[in-house]
Amino acid sequence: MSSRLQLLLRLRLSRRLPLATATKCCSRLTSNLLANLLPNPLTGRGPGNTPVPLVLFVEDGISSLAWTSMHRLGQTERMLVMKDSEVLELLSRMTLKEKIGQLVQLDGGCFGTEALAVGPRAKLGVTQEDVDVCGSVLNVLGAEEVHRIQDAYLERSRLKIPLVFMADVIYGYQTCYPIPMGLGATWDPDLIREDYKLIAEEAVADGCMVTFSPPADVARDARWGRCLEMPGEDPFLNARFATAMVEGFKGDETPEKSVASCVKHYAGYGAPEAGREYNTVDMSEWRFRNEYLPPYKAAVDAGCDLVMTSFNTVDGIPATANKWLMDDVLRGEWGFDGPIITDYAAISELIGHGVAADRREAARLAMNATVDIDMKTPCYAHELEGLIAEGEISLEQIDAACLRVLRLKNKLGLFEDPYRTCSPERRLAVTCTPERLESARKTCDEALVLFKNENGVLPLTAGAEAPRVALIGPYANSRDIIGMWAIHADKSHSVTLVEAFAEVLGVDGFAWACGCNMLDDYTELGEFGKVPAFGSPTDERDPQEMETEALELAATSDVVVMALGEHMLQSGEGGARTDITLPAPQKRLLKKVRALGKPVVLVLFNGRPLALTDILDDCDAILEAWFPGTAGGRSVADVLFGKVNPSGRLTVSFPYNVGQEPLYYAQFSTGRCAKTSIHSGRFVSRYMDCSNGALFPFGYGLSYHKARYENLRLSSTRMVAGERLLVSIDVENESEVTGVETVQLYIHDKVGTRVRPLLELRDFKRVSLSAHERKTVEFELGEEQLRFWTPEHAWASEPGEFEVFVGPNSEELLGAEFQLVD
Repeated sequence: MSSRLQLLLRLRLSRRLPLATATKCCSRLTSNLLANLLPNPLTGRGPGNTPVPLVLFVEDGISSLAWTSMHRLGQTERMLVMKDSEVLELLSRMTLKEKIGQLVQLDGGCFGTEALAVGPRAKLGVTQEDVDVCGSVLNVLGAEEVHRIQDAYLERSRLKIPLVFMADVIYGYQTCYPIPMGLGATWDPDLIREDYKLIAEEAVADGCMVTFSPPADVARDARWGRCLEMPGEDPFLNARFATAMVEGFKGDETPEKSVASCVKHYAGYGAPEAGREYNTVDMSEWRFRNEYLPPYKAAVDAGCDLVMTSFNTVDGIPATANKWLMDDVLRGEWGFDGPIITDYAAISELIGHGVAADRREAARLAMNATVDIDMKTPCYAHELEGLIAEGEISLEQIDAACLRVLRLKNKLGLFEDPYRTCSPERRLAVTCTPERLESARKTCDEALVLFKNENGVLPLTAGAEAPRVALIGPYANSRDIIGMWAIHADKSHSVTLVEAFAEVLGVDGFAWACGCNMLDDYTELGEFGKVPAFGSPTDERDPQEMETEALELAATSDVVVMALGEHMLQSGEGGARTDITLPAPQKRLLKKVRALGKPVVLVLFNGRPLALTDILDDCDAILEAWFPGTAGGRSVADVLFGKVNPSGRLTVSFPYNVGQEPLYYAQFSTGRCAKTSIHSGRFVSRYMDCSNGALFPFGYGLSYHKARYENLRLSSTRMVAGERLLVSIDVENESEVTGVETVQLYIHDKVGTRVRPLLELRDFKRVSLSAHERKTVEFELGEEQLRFWTPEHAWASEPGEFEVFVGPNSEELLGAEFQLVD
């Protein structure tokens, strides 16, 4: 064998890729060589028809790495990957241009046929040479397209280092679960972990290798559009869900059932001034450490593979250029050694921020902050070589960044299977299967939150005793119930309320009407409002005709179910709003229906906490459905007709008025607390025209059962470091209906060297109670749960007095006290 052509045969246990697919990317010389080695190169089988997996190493230009013939031997095994020494050897043979290429991410438009790709490349300012060495692809999915792009890329690639395909798979792939704010309302991280295993398997079958998820931002301002992507307002709870999501995406770590996860948006993205998207974030390090960083760290500790930078500033420096945030904290303190990727075009936006004069300076700042992958700009592709030549950055920095990307690809097994098992056949086998649709329904059942149920109007009766039901509203028969960021979902599987009601009551058992359009004026939605994928078209009928039809149906009914809410595009990225009430035409319709004197049940579809004060009295019952996903219609019907006892509890605070935002339960007392200050009523910390608290507080939610909490007790009134304090409470179901209680434990550090919140969530348990069942619920509380970021710049607890509270939400609590002693 020639010294320039070294062939290494290795036995590997993996699956999927026929040798013919591997060899088609190699030269004729390589193909002929393999054909001589194997009796049947088209099937990749050797003597005795046995599988012979291969890895091909070729010097000087044919192929650094080809791939294995993949077969299952017995049960699925984890893919065997290259040793790290081999990855380092590969790095040593790369040119500078090839190393930089691994740090560049382009979208699918750049990988089209020559004629189709010219426009996208020119718009972005990249060349064919940049595309030929690019390391990753953004938001291209579909097994056929992944194969096409990968094959064409590898044909041109000198070293045959595969692309890695990354995409936004946030709360479902084609099977869509409730938005993360709804997932948070389940208070069930174990359930969400299992859901995300199913999401991973569905996504990887169609070509997703890395998902830009979980979002771990703390969302405390309902004006901010991206509330819908976050589990809630509490750092402890968000951390629990971030961990569950990362672990779910990992699955069993086989190529068929796992995707790499990328936590985002690091850091503080959920706290933009005035709730305005992409706006400045400015807070003390004390608050940043205590309230915003913990969920990201939880994702890192759980083993997320990448971290995405946020668009905002941190201490006056944009996150993408923030060396303290990326290198000192993330890499230094937390030990993260994976790739850091920017959000969309964030490096070039350093110029807009005013911290870089041009693309070269922007690239320097990002590289010095240890940002590895430049998403959708030409900054790295065109500026890093010049920066090295000028001595502004070092070759060692490029090598370190490139090595992190290569190690990710190796961990994913791409050198063995550049398609990572995706195929049309696998997609068909796992997408929107009955198992997944039932999983989405179960989760949605737990995510719905009952806000109000006057006079027991819910649940509605089905069967012979069913009332005459009128279902009215723009969401009555809409499939656009998946939320803005389910960009890969198959809406054909979405179950509408009309379809779900028909399954319960029969087609003739109810009547429905749209009643009004979502909005009076659609111009606020901008260009996306004209895209069919982002919301149903408006009803072109005369508004008065639509309203009359709905009111006539309501007048002849026994109960009216109103399906109302935000337009899908009114929340999500770029969806900041100063008016977070129901849209005007829907409020008008609701009030006219209410005037008929019929019981009214409101079902809300929305992606943020809404201010509902002005319509609260117009409804006998209110059910928060969020954007509930594929199974949304059936889950709403499950709750409305009593098949499911609602158990969802809020993880965000719903305000009386938008002027309270940002609003969250973990407030500080101030020196003039409205409840305890000795000052006169005017000169305390309060609003003149509104309550300080929430209309519907954190942790709140009603059920069809009624529970009583009593007899809170502690195992001791003293806690010593290293010992556990047992906190117990009795919870009794006082009804005939089996239900689930989410028992919540909060603490309050009464005196600290820094001011401490009046309440901090520290634990919770979901407890099932049969009719009239009584259970003792126990928690263990340790010294580590009392720690905070101290003036000494460390996580520590301080001896002193503490309060512990337990109850069904953040306002209805029983309390006790203990002392932490040295």
